[in-house]
Amino acid sequence: VEAWKLIVSPETGEVLGKEVAGELATKDLPALPLALPRRAGSWLVTLGIEVDGKPIDLVPMLAELIRRDRRWLNAGKFAAISATEVIRLRAPGGRRIEAPAGPLKTIVGAMLDLLTERAEPSGPLRLSPWDLHRLDSLDLHEDQARRAGGQAAWQVQGETGLADLAHRLRGSGSPRPVQQPEGLGLTLRSYQLQGLAWLQYLREHDLAGILADDMGLGKTAQTLAHVLAEKQAGRLDRPALVVLPTSLIFNWQAEAKRITPALRVLTLHGPRRAAHYAHIPQHDLVITTYPLLWRDLRELERHPFHLLILDEAQTVKNAAGRAASAVRRIDARHRLCLTGTPLENHLGELWTQFDFLMPGFLGTARQFKHRFRDPIEKNAETLRARVLAQRVRPFILRRSKDEVATELPPKTEVIEYVQLQGRQRQLYESVRLAADKQVKRALDRLGFAGARISILDAMLKLRQVCCDPLLLKQGKLPATIERAKVERLREMLPELVEEGRRILLFSQFTEMLELIADELKLLALPYLMLTGDTPAAARGEVVGRFQAQQEPILLISLKAGGLGLNLTAADTVIHADPWWNPAVERQATDRAHRLGQTQRVFVYKLVVEGSIEERMLELQSRKRALADGVLGEDGEEMSKFGEADLAGLLAPLPDED
Repeated sequence: VEAWKLIVSPETGEVLGKEVAGELATKDLPALPLALPRRAGSWLVTLGIEVDGKPIDLVPMLAELIRRDRRWLNAGKFAAISATEVIRLRAPGGRRIEAPAGPLKTIVGAMLDLLTERAEPSGPLRLSPWDLHRLDSLDLHEDQARRAGGQAAWQVQGETGLADLAHRLRGSGSPRPVQQPEGLGLTLRSYQLQGLAWLQYLREHDLAGILADDMGLGKTAQTLAHVLAEKQAGRLDRPALVVLPTSLIFNWQAEAKRITPALRVLTLHGPRRAAHYAHIPQHDLVITTYPLLWRDLRELERHPFHLLILDEAQTVKNAAGRAASAVRRIDARHRLCLTGTPLENHLGELWTQFDFLMPGFLGTARQFKHRFRDPIEKNAETLRARVLAQRVRPFILRRSKDEVATELPPKTEVIEYVQLQGRQRQLYESVRLAADKQVKRALDRLGFAGARISILDAMLKLRQVCCDPLLLKQGKLPATIERAKVERLREMLPELVEEGRRILLFSQFTEMLELIADELKLLALPYLMLTGDTPAAARGEVVGRFQAQQEPILLISLKAGGLGLNLTAADTVIHADPWWNPAVERQATDRAHRLGQTQRVFVYKLVVEGSIEERMLELQSRKRALADGVLGEDGEEMSKFGEADLAGLLAPLPDED
């Protein structure tokens, strides 16, 4: 009888192989049917981890964890533990060790009875010959393999798997040219055919990827062509599931009807959607939204899908969010992300997308942070950035409009500076002084990290004064108080409408749009409005009326209209207020500057000179390449600025000439 030891990767926990450790004393055993002598021929299995170069016995730590956390004994609660959850183990001597739940779940699932019924507090586990199947089930990446899909086992084989994959892809060459599917409702451009070939290549090799073309280059069209090609090849024996922001439901429905009329499309939306769950297998394309996905997860988990597509995939950039957790639990053979901005704020967003697409490809979140994010973002290690780029670039297809859509008319950007005058200027200065004191008190008391809410509130109030004093709602303001931006719009909009221009006017403040709407009524200028309060069923009508040039102005909130909409009837874009992240502004602008646009597009940005808004533009410029942290959460207002940045944001207005 030989003693064997498992070779486990210290970085990933992956079982790399087995090798003979030595000979055990042998003993002739009688061959008895369905039984073995007690303790005879047992296997001794040691479970350990290496910390700072020293092995530590994992068995007592797991046994203590099971006693302390009853989730590990309840099948339902055990299954609900996320593989990425950080589990704190208690080592002898009081030391605390953090480990991802995935490998621990696999070990506990295979060895639970042995861990809970031990006479000895530590040491190897004793397995009888009947228990040897447990070693085969000890795949420490079981959760990654399940999420990666049955045909994508290479994804969980560590560096060896990556090497095998690279060898296989080198042998297969580049994506082969493809013809567009028959019955497609448009003619794909050459770069779109290349995109279709790339998507087919990923599917052929059981890979996943990010289609990251610039906004307006037809990511939806390429994806629909891919789904149609799968149907015509007989591979679409399960539906494709598309998850998208609510504002894009109408757009996908209309595009599918126009581009791929042969696809059977089912939209899961509205209070009566439950009646359609049973019909999912009878359709080719199923559409749902991020807010509904986690609510409907129990039903959707019952259905296997051929393809799982995340549109505007940056929506699930928070790996711990409900939507991000939900998409990981959908059973799909192949996965695809669509986004014009795969990296908006920090590298963690890129990890989140790849953890959905190819679990384990970039390691755990902690490994990625240690290997790539901190060295690149904090230490500016450019060589490390190059290594990361080399790893992910094959799985990201990104073309810019300058490269592939040279026929697009030019886009002209103008920063329209306005000055605060009179009582609005005095109000800004009083709010600034109060905010400065508030932030300094919070910093002294809580430190920089703990003062985020106070800082956020101060920034918000300053920006509101810049937009319009009426947004501030601090006491009764004089009816004649100056309103610099509204006054500038009173001048601009009638002239632009008279010139025949079609205008998109963006603001991140819905109340600001309402104030502008009041002015448009006084000016007798017709307009439409699209905000988060616009019912989903009415959004298509609003977009259709604007595209039909029935009204010259569309007031649109940055969040409701910044994603996916086709508004090429516009030739003028006005940003009433700047946003911290330039990528979000660019997405909004590209609602107009996209394929189908035949006119030159003018973009105006209204900025209060010398204010927090001008300093926001400076921060945009400095952090455009890698904007490190708009607070890391959807909908939050600011970047995680350094102390010097904060001082600049709270600086006073320059002296008047």
